[in-house]
Amino acid sequence: MKEKRMTTITLKKMNRAKVYQYIYQQKETSKLQIVQDLQMGLSTVSQNLNDLETSGLISRNGYFESTGGRKAQIIRIVEDFRISIGLGILKDMFHIVAVNLYGDAIATETISLPYKNSDAYYNELAENVEQFISNHQYPSEKIKGISIATQGIISPDGTSVTYGAIMGNTHMQLSDFSSRLPYPCHLEHDSKSAAELELWNHPQFDSALIFLLNSNLGGAIITNHTVHQGNHMRSGLFEHICIDPHGLKCYCGKHGCLETCCSANALISASGMPVKDFFYRLHTEPSPEIQQIWKDYLDHLAFAIRNLNLIIDSPVIISGYLAPYFRQSDILYLLEKINEHSVFQMTEDQLLLGNHGQYTPAIGAALYYIQSFLNCETK
Repeated sequence: MKEKRMTTITLKKMNRAKVYQYIYQQKETSKLQIVQDLQMGLSTVSQNLNDLETSGLISRNGYFESTGGRKAQIIRIVEDFRISIGLGILKDMFHIVAVNLYGDAIATETISLPYKNSDAYYNELAENVEQFISNHQYPSEKIKGISIATQGIISPDGTSVTYGAIMGNTHMQLSDFSSRLPYPCHLEHDSKSAAELELWNHPQFDSALIFLLNSNLGGAIITNHTVHQGNHMRSGLFEHICIDPHGLKCYCGKHGCLETCCSANALISASGMPVKDFFYRLHTEPSPEIQQIWKDYLDHLAFAIRNLNLIIDSPVIISGYLAPYFRQSDILYLLEKINEHSVFQMTEDQLLLGNHGQYTPAIGAALYYIQSFLNCETK
């Protein structure tokens, strides 16, 4: 009897998960459509819809246009039933985002706060996070968790930064955040976070190379639909590929790293102006000097893409702060330079641009708790 009861309970949970997953995937649907597509009985679907609505997971508002009979009621998931907060920690500031169940950033903010490994820093950051949540009137029960993307290599257990030369945040601890914030917390490398966002946006890709063009350069490798970390969590550190042993000195102490040519900081250093001003000049009143700086930047980027694509034969996604500044002509030039010295030709559909700019790592980090919630509700 107990075994039969457990079987019945399991079946009910499975049906509930199937109905919720179907609504989530369709975004808008009707009761009859669920019955037809899932091949469930009307009473079973009705019972699950009532349960999901009572739990606050779905809403039934509005009607589809009539196709001749009675208008069907529109069923949707409640997109902000749970929210994940993402932080993108940088040397002089941090980005904060709120992400809904579809992975959409529904609120963003950038807060100036120079990083210091001190109680004062973490206390002020936590206060700003709490203020952000309060300003947007998110009830605490809606917050699934806070996920932190930071520059630096993260330990395999996700509890600390093991290498943080850019910010000086080696030994940053997950507990620095979790001890000050009344929510579950998660810590990860900002390049991995960027890759998670691009994987979310391109679920059709089994593998991909991600170039995170932020103030500092970052990279990530996706294989088998997963971000590849490596034995020591160092896979995808494209920024430290040496392209000129006698080149400029990198923050890591070595010379000629790709970081010195293809980060936003490298562009600022070469042009002597902020990124926004550089691209304004480039697109409105380009001087030969400005054009040459951008050409050199793209040439170095093409060199890296061409060689890495021979190791991982996959699409390449240009992501992060600089991505929104790229124009179609830049992509075509990159392709030309990639293919110029390559045995195998890359096609335009294999070179893509991310569209979340500077908030990319924060949004990608927030997806950790969104995916966790969806895994529970749809399986």
